[in-house]
Amino acid sequence: MRASALRALEFDRIVTVVAGLAVTPPGRERLAALRPLTSVSDVAAAQRATSEGTRFLADHPGFPLRAPDDLEEILAALGVDGRALEPLRLLALADYLESIEQSRAAVLGRGDVYVAPTAFPILRGLVEAVSSFAGERADVRRKIDPSGDIVDHASPALGQIRGRLRKQRARLRATLEGYLRGRDTAKYLQEQVVTDRNGRYVLVVRSEHRSAIPGIVHGGSASGASLFVEPLDTVEINNDIVSLQDEEAEEVHRILLALTDAFRGRSSDLRRTVDIATALDVIQARARFSQIVDGIEPAFASDGTVELRGARHPLLMRRVRERLDDVGAASSGRPGEPDPAAPTAPAPWGGVARPTGEGPVPVDVLLIPPIRVLVIAGPNTGGKTVALKTAGLLVAMAQAGLHIPVAQGSRLPVFRSLFADIGDEQSIAASLSTFSAHITNVVAMDRDLALPALVLLDEVGAGTDPIEGGALGTAIVEHFRRRSAHVVVTTHHDSLKSYASTTEGVVGAAFGFDPVTFAPTYRLAYGSPGRSLAIEIAARLGMPASVVDAARANLSEPEKQLAEHLARVDEDLRRLEQERRLVARERSQVEESERKLRAREQSVREREERVRARFDAKLDDRIREARREIDTVIEGLKARAAMLSEQAAVRLKSGETLRVAGLSTGETGAARAEARQALDAIVDKLKAGRAGEAGKVGEEGFSPPAPLAALALPALGVRVAVGALGLEGVVVDVHGKHAEVDVRGKRLRAALRDLRVLDAGAPHVPAVRVNVDLQPREGSLSELNVIGCTVDDALTRVEKFLDESVVTELGELRIVHGHGTGQLRRAISELLKDHPLVARFEAAPPNQGGGGATIVHLKD
Repeated sequence: MRASALRALEFDRIVTVVAGLAVTPPGRERLAALRPLTSVSDVAAAQRATSEGTRFLADHPGFPLRAPDDLEEILAALGVDGRALEPLRLLALADYLESIEQSRAAVLGRGDVYVAPTAFPILRGLVEAVSSFAGERADVRRKIDPSGDIVDHASPALGQIRGRLRKQRARLRATLEGYLRGRDTAKYLQEQVVTDRNGRYVLVVRSEHRSAIPGIVHGGSASGASLFVEPLDTVEINNDIVSLQDEEAEEVHRILLALTDAFRGRSSDLRRTVDIATALDVIQARARFSQIVDGIEPAFASDGTVELRGARHPLLMRRVRERLDDVGAASSGRPGEPDPAAPTAPAPWGGVARPTGEGPVPVDVLLIPPIRVLVIAGPNTGGKTVALKTAGLLVAMAQAGLHIPVAQGSRLPVFRSLFADIGDEQSIAASLSTFSAHITNVVAMDRDLALPALVLLDEVGAGTDPIEGGALGTAIVEHFRRRSAHVVVTTHHDSLKSYASTTEGVVGAAFGFDPVTFAPTYRLAYGSPGRSLAIEIAARLGMPASVVDAARANLSEPEKQLAEHLARVDEDLRRLEQERRLVARERSQVEESERKLRAREQSVREREERVRARFDAKLDDRIREARREIDTVIEGLKARAAMLSEQAAVRLKSGETLRVAGLSTGETGAARAEARQALDAIVDKLKAGRAGEAGKVGEEGFSPPAPLAALALPALGVRVAVGALGLEGVVVDVHGKHAEVDVRGKRLRAALRDLRVLDAGAPHVPAVRVNVDLQPREGSLSELNVIGCTVDDALTRVEKFLDESVVTELGELRIVHGHGTGQLRRAISELLKDHPLVARFEAAPPNQGGGGATIVHLKD
């Protein structure tokens, strides 16, 4: 990647913004050297890391990295043996290392935060190699207080030294205060204070009373009126204090050196941990930039496709410009960094100021094989150079591991070389004119071309005779096309426009404009030849009308006809584009309607399945209940028979004469009659239940059974009714005198004599039709109040309430029964305990009624 191309595309300004998002000096330094990569695997890995960082920032506030501004100096000092770090720098280093360990915990999900092991594989792979310096950090904070002072208990020796210092200073203070308060000495003092001269505590004595207080003179005042005298009886104490201070300084240095050496002794661990922290900082800075520009990870195409959909120039975005302003203000006057007072690079929209607050207009840059050349035409100030810069800048950003502001579905190849000839490169010192500078650039491109390559040419062939320039520009573009480079070129030359419309592998596009005001729309239309509109734009920018009229008069007749023809083509293309957008909008509306219809049908199907499941559950419950009751009848019949047999045996023993030994016919008949009566009661109950269910479920589409047909021998597939239970089903198998009947998916075994054929015709498979009644229920959908009801009424209302709640898709219901004697609550609890629709239930919380209400959770 040529540095001149990156400068022309203003990639350095993007780097400035990204580096400003780093939170550590090493991170900023590494990002300041950010350059596009040329290896497909390296680019893909960098993009994956940025994407993972973006996902991490979406769920977390970020990496809690903290670093002092002089971190580089601290790390450099650790490389010098025998050098002790200052206390505040040791604290800063400890805090920096702690922030790295906190970042590690954030990625691994330690503590109360859970992070899935597969959530962030790249970040996890980085932080797992972080070394812990917990012991060294704790030692620093134990021996250095937050203000940077070494504490007394940092070492036993330091504690002893400082204890002796305090005693000596107390002695000195008492002695000197004796001079200040003494009647015989106070009168000789200039001031009632103790001061310090060269580390010795002295008194301020009047010059004329020099001999009144024996001692050592350490100088005098500027006026000569006062002398600084150290009394003789404090000299020894001062000497002890100075000596102890020296010992204290030596012990403090020893402690600081030991703390420093603890880090220095783990230099490889420290270096690796700092490198990991820098990598995390780089990833989070790139991820934050992705959030600022609303960027995505592009797909990388192996077939050479350049498909930038909805591409936006990041330097036109308000948040990016604000970041640039902040960085410029912060770095003003610092060498090697931009100064706001210095001239700035041309605006990426060609120097034309956009309205304040407007963002960039998205543009599609498409080079889809076999197309490799895009020729962009259009009026001046229409956006051609912006589109050119956008394409090149986004390519450079993507290959530097940055997300780019494009729409989903955008694809790019990984280019080995990127060239850009944009703007005026004339140089007086190098004797280069504008045209010569452009040609020199093109020659260098051809010499250094390495495929795959992207060549960006702004106003190719400009700066010389229009006819010769157009011919030369066409030849240059064709030369790079034949060398298999991707080329994006802007032009006003008609020869290049004709070349784009007649050459295979080349496509033309033009930026649009308002047909009335000739204001640019910044919309790129593919297939349009484009008009330069030089005269119209000049008039719009304030050129005198006389000059504009003269310019139109100077056009030749063929040129006027060509302009009129291009205007008609533009108008036709504009209408086609408008119709295309209208059709696309209508198609989108139709697709949305179809989606809603499908969703509604799916919802109805799901509700029908739930109703069917509820009906089957009730059927199963009734069958189980009937079987239990029949078993009870049978057990009662057996018990009655046993009792009758015992009574008969007693009678035999008593010598009663019977016509038939054992039970009498009357007793046997009575027992059978009682059993039949019990079974008939069960059948009547089932029939009554089915009638009620048919009335209720009939509204949902289940039809009641048809009238019974005459008795006939059932065959496979024949619809029958089970006589004892009153259930309808289909015969699925016959075994001798018994048959298996499918009743709504449940198999029952019944005797052939108990079956009644309902339809003797062709075998019939019953179809279940479910309709859902969606009429609104009276009252609240989620709450039922049964206060004041009897137990039976309350249970009936609760059961109906639960049934009706199936179609409401509510997951939680509230039943208000009050406190009272507790009978309602107990009865409702017994009902809910075995109800097929209830997952669980519990007393309501205090704010919802407490023990006077029950919360019911329904099954999914």
